[in-house]
Amino acid sequence: MEILSKDAGALRVASVNVNGIRAAYKRNMADWIAARDVDILCLQEVRAPDQVLRDLIGEGWHILHAEAKDKGRAGVAVLSRLQPVAVRENIGEEYFAESGRWVEADFEVNGEIFTVVSAYVHSGELGTQKQEDKYRFLQRMNVRLVELKNEKDHVLVVGDLNVVHTEKDIKNWKPNHNKRAGVMDEEIAYFDGFFGETGYKDVARELAGDAQGPYTWWSFRGQAFDNDAGWRIDYHMATPALADKAIKSHVDRASAYDLRFSDHSPLVVDYQF
Repeated sequence: MEILSKDAGALRVASVNVNGIRAAYKRNMADWIAARDVDILCLQEVRAPDQVLRDLIGEGWHILHAEAKDKGRAGVAVLSRLQPVAVRENIGEEYFAESGRWVEADFEVNGEIFTVVSAYVHSGELGTQKQEDKYRFLQRMNVRLVELKNEKDHVLVVGDLNVVHTEKDIKNWKPNHNKRAGVMDEEIAYFDGFFGETGYKDVARELAGDAQGPYTWWSFRGQAFDNDAGWRIDYHMATPALADKAIKSHVDRASAYDLRFSDHSPLVVDYQF
């Protein structure tokens, strides 16, 4: 794993689906945190009680954690060195109030309100209620994105959003397109809106340019990791003025299959305020 230096005054925000915080810590996630000098760390699929998360993370962090009502499922968190000035623990629709898929933290940076959201969108499953819930969540997400953009100085929504936006975001497009959840045109249309009319920027894509990947998720099965047969489904979505402050983006891909602490790799972005 390449550890990039942080410029003076930069705010480093990282996001990762940990696929269970207890399992990730058994695979040495703590070593990555210790080396990375992150100011705000957003987690998805924590899948543990609040006290377990706090015990594992330890001292020195402000912790906002939304557990899912269904034990062992979902769970999102915002860990920060800065103290939030306000927090909200769901997306604002009763149907998703205890789903453990959305938390918001407001920070004051240089006199402006900087809102960070840790989000976990359902993976979905075609032809099931899970997929219908996914579409319902994406619709509600668009409503909330507009509200936040109108209310806050800067907004950053990060997390495992479980949709690839374009062919460049998945190694094997043709076998998956319109055949598998996460690669359906109906899902992709929401992201066309997020990065179009709704007015957010895809920070990692804008910094990477018109290149394939970089991917953030590889199945634990088969040779997906070794063959880099990945998906780019973890995002930093920023309001335009904040996106302009992004100076570097990096996917912390492990150097070998057995050194991963999750099937996702952290997406790390530095913002220069």
